[in-house]
Parts: sequence; structure tokens; C-alpha cells
Amino acid sequence: MTSIAAPGSGEATVAARRRRYMERKSLVPLLLFLVPSLVLFSIFVVLPMVDAAIFSFFSWNGYGPITDFVGLDNYADVLKHRNFGTAVRNSLIVVAVSLLIQLPLAMWCAIALAERSIPINLLRTLFFLPFMLAEVAAGLIWKFVYDGNYGLLPVIGDSLGVQMPFVLGDKFWVIPAIMLVITWKYFGFHMMIFIAGLQAIPSEVIEAARLDGVKRWQIVRHIKIPMIRSAIVISVFFAITGALQLFDLIIPLSNGGPSHSSHTIVTFLYQFGILRMKLGFGGAVSVLLFIACVIVALAYRRILFKVEQN
Repeated sequence: MTSIAAPGSGEATVAARRRRYMERKSLVPLLLFLVPSLVLFSIFVVLPMVDAAIFSFFSWNGYGPITDFVGLDNYADVLKHRNFGTAVRNSLIVVAVSLLIQLPLAMWCAIALAERSIPINLLRTLFFLPFMLAEVAAGLIWKFVYDGNYGLLPVIGDSLGVQMPFVLGDKFWVIPAIMLVITWKYFGFHMMIFIAGLQAIPSEVIEAARLDGVKRWQIVRHIKIPMIRSAIVISVFFAITGALQLFDLIIPLSNGGPSHSSHTIVTFLYQFGILRMKLGFGGAVSVLLFIACVIVALAYRRILFKVEQN
């Protein structure tokens, strides 16, 4: 007895074969680009991380064979170092300022500048320009601004009849001065992330809320902010990890001074590990920083997962 194929079964088979062919075909450029990327990532990221972890168990100055095994002594020296606690505290201050000042400022500017017009586009560019500036250049510019003898700050103080302090040479003022620079430098980046999220909100939703008589601040609180949750999640993650890895801005601005009071974890690693040719000590700091970043990433993911389930 001859079986009769169902109508359209031939077309479905052809479509399935064509889809499998296109999937296999798309693997070719993927493999071509994936292999070089993996090689570069392994050479410039994975291998240095492995080397740093190995160095942390040895007392080594960077020259000659690595033979002086010291176990966990480098980690103990890091934790007992009198300036390590200051570096950790400053890094946590940067995290707090980023989350409590920088991101709310970026959100406020994003809400104010989410519309499309030429003047608003100019303002966005103006606020985003500091992020485009290299960290070293930004640090040098603000070092001149804060200079107690020839900088802009004492000029402003003289015009107001006020004696301005040497902020980069004062243990009390140096951290607030650096926090101001960090906020100025990076809030434009987060602002653009929020603007992208706000512009993705369908205009019909906002118009419907306005027709229902919802006030502007209620639209922002109950519609706009909840609908850009993914942008906020990304921005918060970037702010935390970036704060923990802050380096390029501190070195030209204060170089960790005065008296090592403005070090972050990475500048502490650079000052007491690399510059003093104690690569084992520096490797221990880098491993601790890596563990801290991994813990933050995993904890952040777990918290977000719980919030999404609820």
C-alpha cells in the first residue's frame, strides 16, 4: 500500500534542511573569529592571571629564577600592611560615591536629556566629553586645577577672598577632591546608558499615562525607572567593578599621597608591589582583588536572580 505524504511535508523538510545548512554555514565565520580571540584572550588575560597567582607564593623581584617559595607569607604581609586597610577603605568610598552620587546624577541628567533635539544633543555631548578624555589626561588637568600655587582653585579663592587649602596635600581634602573628579569623569558614561534605555520605552506608554492624568514625577518613578531596569543593572555593575579597579586617574592626580592616604587597591599594588620590585607581594594583592571582583559578580548575579523570581 502506497503511503501518501501529508500536504506541505515536503516544503517543511526542505525548510528544515535549509535552516540546518544556514546554521552550519554561520559557524564558519564564528570559528574564524573565535580562535584568534581565544588566543589573544589567553595570552593577554589568562596567562598573566595565572602568572600573578604563581608569583604570589614566591618572594621574587622580577629577575632570575623563581625559587624562593614562601607559601602564604605574601598574603599575610598584604593583610598586615598598614596602608592596605586605607586602600580598601578608599576603594569602598569610591563604590559608595559611584552608587549614591554618580548614578543618581546620571539618572537625573538622562531623564532631563532623553528628548531628541539639537540643544539637548549638544548638552549630552558636553556631559559625555569627560568620559572620552583619557584618564591620565583628566588626572593631569585636575591636578593643575587643584594646584595650591598656580591652579584654578586658588585663583577662585583669591577672587572670593577665601584662602583655599592645598587639597591634594591634605589628608582630609584629598579624598573628596578625587571623588569630585571621579563623578565628573564617569557620570556621562552612565547617563548615556540610561538615555539609551529611556529612548527604548514606547512613546505610547508615556502618552497613555499622560492622558490618564499621571503626574510627571509619577511617570518617572512608576514607569520610566522600572522599564529601564536592565540599563540600571548594567550601570551598577560597571560602577562597582570600575571602582574596585580604579588606577589611571589616581596616579597622575595624587599618586596615592599625601602619606599614602589616597591609595586604592590597584594603586597600592602598583606602589608597594611593582615599583618596589616585590612581585610576589603584588601578585598576592592582585589575587585578592580578583577574588573580591568574582565574589561581587556572583553575589550581584544571585541578588538579581532572587529579585527576578520575586
